[in-house]
Amino acid sequence: MKRNILIIAAAVALWGVSAVDASGCTGISLSAKDGSRVVARTVDWAAEPMESGLVVVPRGHWHRVYTSSGNYGFEFKSHYGYVGIYAEYEPFIIEGINESGLSAGLFFYPGHEDLLCEEPKDSERTLTDMQFVSWVLANFSNIEQVKKALKELDLVSLDHRIGSVHWRIAEPSGRMVVVEVVDGVPFFYENPIGVLTNSPDFPWHLKNMSNYINIAPGTLPDTFLNNKFRLQSLGHGSGMLGLPGDFTSPSRFVQAAFFSSTAPMTNTGADAVMQAFHILNQFDIPIGAQHPEGVAPDGLPSATQFTVAIDQKSMKLYYRTAWNSNIRCVELKGIDFKKCKYQVRPLDKSRVQPVEILKWHTS
Repeated sequence: MKRNILIIAAAVALWGVSAVDASGCTGISLSAKDGSRVVARTVDWAAEPMESGLVVVPRGHWHRVYTSSGNYGFEFKSHYGYVGIYAEYEPFIIEGINESGLSAGLFFYPGHEDLLCEEPKDSERTLTDMQFVSWVLANFSNIEQVKKALKELDLVSLDHRIGSVHWRIAEPSGRMVVVEVVDGVPFFYENPIGVLTNSPDFPWHLKNMSNYINIAPGTLPDTFLNNKFRLQSLGHGSGMLGLPGDFTSPSRFVQAAFFSSTAPMTNTGADAVMQAFHILNQFDIPIGAQHPEGVAPDGLPSATQFTVAIDQKSMKLYYRTAWNSNIRCVELKGIDFKKCKYQVRPLDKSRVQPVEILKWHTS
């Protein structure tokens, strides 16, 4: 556990990339006419290739909470089985869904180190930020249960060098909250637009949306200057002129909000999943965009290391990676969480993009 934390911190220093520049995640949500709810997001880390994988956690599995001092916090048992994607270390779930349909995800939140960084005296109350998603998925089926249980715990930072984090929790009903810690106290913010990125805080992002009140879908009608000179749109979608196009967290939040809110509602959850992947294509960050010239890491084709979409109704987790853009799927309904064993596998068996060679008749 210690080795992996140090690897991340060393990579940030090596490439001259701060936590603010290296990390960036963009989350959206979509609904379908059949009642499906899809939550989707990118996971971006520009410092180095992450060692990420899939984990299947059965009911009854015991979790041990790790702390920055190397001491253990409390232990908890999975009341619900779940599937998640981890980064660097198996207990550090970045995104996942449990068998009740509850979904949770971790997003980097640099510059807001409001989590308690010192070890609390009572280790039986200690939960670290990097294991918050595992704790949620293992124990709860709705947001109110999480709220109640979190009052009994001390939520602390595992390692402040990685940067602080905040979280998204989503119910199959469509309710979503963002959890952020202010002065050591967790706050649950209702998320009416289903979007989340990184810093600043979530209430700030919602207020910032008013700066784009003029933006609308579609193409603007022609207009005239002095009733003489005709102004015409230079292409479709001119109603979104002024939409920010950079990769900063505030700009990605605005883009994600408008792209997801203007997307037509699909008939099925499967269609919404495909639509989510198309929307998130807009947030696939090219490698080098977040680095000074000449210092981008080798072996990392994109700062967006993987993209995830979860259909909370059909209980399916879909993903693709920077190395393999083919979409893969885990079906939770096909897993017997009462009988299955704890299982781990890498996201990619090999980091090579499959290419289909088309055959042609030459005679």
